[in-house]
This record gives sequence, structure tokens and C-alpha cells, in this order.
Amino acid sequence: MAKAEIAQTIKELMMKPDQIRNIGIVAHIDHGKTTLTDNLLAGAGMMSEELAGHQLAMDFVEQEQERGITIYAANVSMVHKVGDRDYLINLIDTPGHVDFGGDVTRAMRAVDGVVVVADAVEGCMPQTETVLRQALKERVIPTLFINKVDRLIKELKLTPEQMEERFKKIITEVNILIQKFSEPEYKNRCTVNVVEGKVAFGSALRNWAISIPMMKESGISFKDIIEMTERGEEKELAKKAPLHRVVLDMVIKHLPNPLTAQSYRVERIWQGGEEESVVGKSMRSCDPDGKLAAIVTKIYPDPHAGYVATVRIFSGRIRSGQELYLVGSQKKEKIQQVSIYKGQQRVTMDEVVAGNIVGIVGLKSAFSGETLCQPDHVIPAFESIKHIFEPVVTKAIEPKQPKQLAKLIEFLRKTSMEDPTMTVKINEDTGEYLVSGLGELHIDAKIERPLKDAGIEVSVSPPIVIYKESVKERTPAPVEGKSPNKHNRFYFITEPLEEAVFKAMMDGDIPDQEVKKKNLELIDKLTGLGMDRDEVKKMKLIHNRCIFLDVTRGVHAILEVMEMLKQAFQESMDEGPLAREPCSAVKVKIIDAKLHEDAIHRGPAQVIPAVRRAIRQAMVGSKAFILEPKQIIRIDVPTEQMSGAMKEVQNRRGQIVEMSEERGVSIIKAKLPVAEMFGFNSALKSGTGGQGFFWLIDVKYEPLPKELEQKVVTQIKQRKGITEEQEDVEE
Repeated sequence: MAKAEIAQTIKELMMKPDQIRNIGIVAHIDHGKTTLTDNLLAGAGMMSEELAGHQLAMDFVEQEQERGITIYAANVSMVHKVGDRDYLINLIDTPGHVDFGGDVTRAMRAVDGVVVVADAVEGCMPQTETVLRQALKERVIPTLFINKVDRLIKELKLTPEQMEERFKKIITEVNILIQKFSEPEYKNRCTVNVVEGKVAFGSALRNWAISIPMMKESGISFKDIIEMTERGEEKELAKKAPLHRVVLDMVIKHLPNPLTAQSYRVERIWQGGEEESVVGKSMRSCDPDGKLAAIVTKIYPDPHAGYVATVRIFSGRIRSGQELYLVGSQKKEKIQQVSIYKGQQRVTMDEVVAGNIVGIVGLKSAFSGETLCQPDHVIPAFESIKHIFEPVVTKAIEPKQPKQLAKLIEFLRKTSMEDPTMTVKINEDTGEYLVSGLGELHIDAKIERPLKDAGIEVSVSPPIVIYKESVKERTPAPVEGKSPNKHNRFYFITEPLEEAVFKAMMDGDIPDQEVKKKNLELIDKLTGLGMDRDEVKKMKLIHNRCIFLDVTRGVHAILEVMEMLKQAFQESMDEGPLAREPCSAVKVKIIDAKLHEDAIHRGPAQVIPAVRRAIRQAMVGSKAFILEPKQIIRIDVPTEQMSGAMKEVQNRRGQIVEMSEERGVSIIKAKLPVAEMFGFNSALKSGTGGQGFFWLIDVKYEPLPKELEQKVVTQIKQRKGITEEQEDVEE
């Protein structure tokens, strides 16, 4: 198909939601996502078949080419024919490195299905589990492509029977993960079944693939594949069983179109809205003529157009020149241009309707996760897009030249809009900018390297660990907080949050929110998790996975100061009593208050310091303690080098969780404090003769050993510039 013809076909297909598939390619690092995408592009006539698997067309940022990894999710739209019907496939190629997992999470909001790529030799790896968790959390349906099958033939010399056993093991592992992470009613729908054709096997580098339906249709067997590979007839094999046809046929048959997907996804991703409202019904039916409802899933800079927003439209249509309302920013902004993606390029469109993923130029205030609608029909916001891991590494950044401060501030503002997993705070005492990310590589690739490229010279501190503060028990007696004018008194107690409730918060089932009285769903959920129903009804706010409750009775004017109480609670939970670190799993109750009759004597300057002080002192009375982040990692190392890896774990306060061995490789699952992880990769390489590799599985917060607590608290206070005099004033 000629380029003009492809563009015209895409325009026509965009109006037919039953012929659209919005999909992501997801996998562990180096399992072959971008190489697979090359093949799909070549099959759609968008690049040379000779270059497919080698060009890595979707890694078009210079830094990605240098590092040899995908850092940014990249979009492309292509046409695929099945029988006599054309289909539009909007594809997102996502990063595999755990530090860039935020890009995967945001891409999952835009798509309805994914192709999970698994290396035939390595099988299911930690990031395979992570990307499945991310997809299933958004009700995105998976299929499976087992890649690098040529390695089983050439390197491991497996027989057809051994290959089948290998495939069965990978498919079983993937299905176990699906059963573990999907909601009960979606387990069967999400399971990958090889007989049905939800699984394909092949080699993205050699451009061929096979599935059970394709084998039945073509008569090709595993034995044929082995013989042709051994004879070096892979080009002929690619013609008999072209990868793009097998994988895209699987996508068309087994992944849902927007009409189907939105009927069950909307209730998951738009929990703040009424499903039976006009826009709710319009989204569920993917109505192109309904009221506009769309979400920004990515913001990125374009050298010619400024900032481009990647948007998934769930209802209505977006046209060039249209004015939109940004729900989060509470602003109206006019679109300059609407386009669809072709990798690096974008093709301009007059308008795009519901069910599509588009690029929009002109939204200056948009951020990843922003809700878009019509100015005359404002809708509740979509659920915020939250990554399953929190930032655990922080670096302090300041410009070497004061005149570049404004440039640095603007750069950091735009970066936090592009990547919400990267948080930026200013340390008001030192004037430093604190940048927090998922790992050292995350900060290096998204902050340090782009700053250097932009000519902004900065001083960067060594990595800083983010600790948390919590409490062990209920405060023995209420703690009083007096306002500076002594006319107002507040009485607080604090206690640990129920474990089941905290776990639900960690899993994203209970987000931070203002609690409305009529939120019966939340009340039922918390009661089911073990909280007292009467207590739940008195909840006012959930912040930082901590809960604020008003259990006062008959206090005069309590409602008039409630917003100030909430603000003070938020400030207390953002900076705890021990080291001004964020709090976690704390329940704060105001049990009584004595307020001055005249409102002028109970303003913010009187209420907020008194409440903040009382909450912090109550936490100290509840035996406040420090939680440190720990990474659960998987280490793969040749068995003869295992002792070097074990020594490195033990030298860093680490503990071995479990061990196994497979084909001469020891697999060690270990838990290490993040504070001890800096430089771990090079130390592991050094201790194992360059043969040890590790991957992140999960991040947990656990109590810091008591003997280290005072030392860590002192170090944090010194770093933050908190003196005893300041603490005395505060308290």
C-alpha cells in the first residue's frame, strides 16, 4: 500500500471502532519488544523488511540508541488485513527496564490489549510479572508471544518434544501470574490458551512466527521449523510463516476492540463518575457523537510543535481548533493540531473520534493523567494513573550558575508533567531541588542527561533514600495542642492503620481522597477489611495512605475549622515527627476541641500549627518508628560464581529469601535495603566475574533496625538542616 493510500485507509478505519485494536507491546528488558514492533511495521509496509529486527525504528531518541534500551513509550498506527477486512492497529511499544515502568503504566490506560513478549530461554522474569500486573490492574487483556525460539534450536539444541515442554512451562507461569493478579470475574477472559491461538512462538530477529491455528492452516510443524533453522533457511521460513501476520491475526482475533473493551473498562478507570450518566453511557458504548471524555496518557516535547499530548478518546470527538476543558488544571485551552502516530512522524487529521489514540498539539497545562472534556459539559476526572512502585531514590539538584535557575525550574516543571513517577520538591531551607525517581537510571536518563543536553550545568548530590514514619500502638492518652493565642485547644490520638486496609491502599484499591458521607462503596469496602463501621462513617480524608477521622461530639464550630484541620493533617503526614519524612499507615483521630467563639481568633495561623504539633506529639506517644525501603530482587548467576553474589547480598544487610538452580544457573531471590543498593550492580559484576545479573521484583517498606534508627534520623536532620532550635520552635 502506498503512503497516501495507507493514510486514507487509516482515516476511514478511525470511524469504525469494531475494526480498531489499541494494543501495547510489553515485556522484561531485552526480551525483544522493539524488534517485534519492527516486524509489525515492516509487515504493514511502513519500513523495509530487510531492516526489520535490526533498525529498532521505535527507539528513535538518541539516548535510547546509545544505551540500547527503550526509555520512552512510542506510538504508531498501522493497517492489517484479515480476509477481506482492513483493521487499524494503534500500537504502543513500551520500555522494559523497571526504572521506566511509569511509561508502561501510563500506556496501559491508553490500550485495551497487550502482547506480552517472553524470551524462550529466560522464560518469565521479574518485569514480565510487573507488566502483567500493570495491564491487569487496568483490565487490559493479554496475549503471549514467546520470542527467540531460534535460540532453543541453535544454542540449546532442543528436540521438538523438549521445546514443547519449555513452551508449556512459560505458558503455565504466565497463566499463574494472570490468576494471581486479575480480578476474579476476569480470570478466564485473561488466561492465555495455546490451542485457541492466544499464544504465538517465533523469532523477531529472524522475522518468523507460528501459532497452533497457523500450524493447522499451513501444515508447518515444530520439526519443520527446527530443520529449516538448522539449514539456515530462516528467510524461507519467514516467507512461509511471516511474523507480522501471525501476531497481528492473533491481536485481531483475541484482543478486544474499543466497543467491547470500554463496556467493562470504564467502571474501573472512571470510578468518580456515574456509569448511568449521559457521558458514562456514551463512554461504555464508545459513542463518537457523545459528550467528549478523553485522558492524556503521555506528554513529550517535539522540536517543531512544542509539547505533544498522547490522548485516548473514550467518548465524543476531538477536532483541530476545538476548545477543551482540562479538569485537573481547571483551564480551557484550544487545540492547534490533531494527528495520528507513525513512530517519529505524525499525520495531521481534521478530527478523530472515540476509540482512538491520538496526538494533540496546543495543550500547555496538560499533564499525564489529565482528563479532557467539553467546556460546556465538565465531567468527573478519570482515576489517577498510579505506578505500582513508588519513587525510592532522591537526588538534590542545584544550578552551578544562578542565572540558569529559571531554566532549571522550567525544565523540572515540564519533566514532572511528562513523567508523574518523577516527583520534584524544593527544600526551602537549602534551596536545593529534590528529584525523586524509581532508581538511579531513571533520574540519570530523565533528568541528568537531558539537562546536560540542554546546556544547563547542575550540581547533583549522591543518591538519598526516602524513608517513612509510622506508629506501633495507640496513643495512651489524648495529646493537647494549644493555638499560639491560647484560645483554642485540640485533642488527638493516633494509632496504626489496620493491615488489611493498608494493603488495599498499597494495591491501589483505596486511593487518597476526600471522603464524602454518601460514599457507601468505600464504607462497605473498609468495613469488609476490618474497620469499625461507625468509625468509618467519621472519616474525613485519606492522604499518604493515612486516615483522618473526626470523632468529636457536639464541638461548637468544628465544621468551620475542618478544612484547616485537614490541611494540618496533610502537612503532618507529609513530614512526620522523627525526621520530617512522609508518614504511612497512621490513623489520626481528633477526639475533642475547645474553640474560641469569635472566628477571627481561630484562623489558619492559630489552628494549623496547634493541630500539626498535637498530631506529631501523639505519634511520638504511639511509639513512632522509621520504615526503610527494601528492594526484593532476583539475581541470576552461574552456580560456580554463586558465593560472590551471596557475599555481596550479606555485606549489604541483605537476606536470602529463596534459591533455585536451572541449567547451571543459580536463581537467588533476595531482599536488600535501598540504602545499601547504590553501586550494587558494579559490585555484583566484580564479585561474579561479570556474570551476575539482577532485576527488581518488588519494593517493600519494613522497620529500620532499632540500633540504626537514631543514626539515620540524625543524618536526615543534618541533610535537611533541621536544628534543635527549629524543632523547639515547631513543637
